[in-house]
Amino acid sequence: MSKTIRILSIDGGGIRGILPAMLLASLERRTGQPVSQLFDLIAGTSTGGILALGLTRPGENGKPAFSAEDMAALYEREGDRIFASNFWHKLRSLGAIGDQKYPSRGVDEVLQRYFGETRLSEALTSLVVPSYEIERRVPFFFKSAAAKRQPTHDFPMWQVARATSAAPTYFEPARLDAMRPGDYWALIDGGVFANNPAACALVEARTQFPDAANFLVCSIGTGALTRRIAYDDARNWGLARWAKPVLDIVLDSVSETVDYQLTQLLPAGSYYRFQASLQRGSEQMDETSPGHIRGLRLVGEKLVRDNARSLDTLAGQLAA
Repeated sequence: MSKTIRILSIDGGGIRGILPAMLLASLERRTGQPVSQLFDLIAGTSTGGILALGLTRPGENGKPAFSAEDMAALYEREGDRIFASNFWHKLRSLGAIGDQKYPSRGVDEVLQRYFGETRLSEALTSLVVPSYEIERRVPFFFKSAAAKRQPTHDFPMWQVARATSAAPTYFEPARLDAMRPGDYWALIDGGVFANNPAACALVEARTQFPDAANFLVCSIGTGALTRRIAYDDARNWGLARWAKPVLDIVLDSVSETVDYQLTQLLPAGSYYRFQASLQRGSEQMDETSPGHIRGLRLVGEKLVRDNARSLDTLAGQLAA
């Protein structure tokens, strides 16, 4: 097979998903084509999984239901609903120590409204969406190719989005029927092992396209943390103080490790990694105030501006 297989990978990162959405909107403008037509395989974890599903959900006349700019707007319109709590839940959760930080009602409602009854098998582009099964203690991959072959793997898109974004301490695990009487899957955010799913995507592409010799990978992050953790602070932390920082460290380090691996594996010109640096105050995954969203928009604009030349080159490769 002489065709180059084009792969898109989108990191997890909560409300910071607005950053890859904005960059993808720039690619759509540059090429005049929707993301679902630009790539042969798309992988996304957590908020990246929501983007992957949204950009490949079929709409009218076989076209995608949402553009990348539509998905960027989702964070502005729906952030308050997704990350919504009330007084009694806040009191019970004790800042996510006694319970999940947010009830699942808000995120469930938003995902059901955006994805409706559409199922994974209907995706316009081949999808890979990671999650993690906590009872069986195994990685769990939602794959549209498998969903097309086996009805037992064909879940509603909104449930796939809910499972991949069930971040520990933020939301309760997702419980999906396993289509066998009495059996189910207990799933949490795929970011615990594949916050940057680019390597998973490359492996899947090699499996789906065994005769392909060339692969083009576009990997988009949701912002790299730059705030230091001072030794004098951390040396006295216990479980409660480490809980949130250690999750941030796991997500960020996983993403950077995969970036290093693909930089070494893939030849020059066939791997693109787009990542912004986040300053103090912009790294929160669940801050939905207008000022914070505005700040993320500015970071996204700078990300596109600073990578204009790479985006032009990539757009030419994708549209060829």
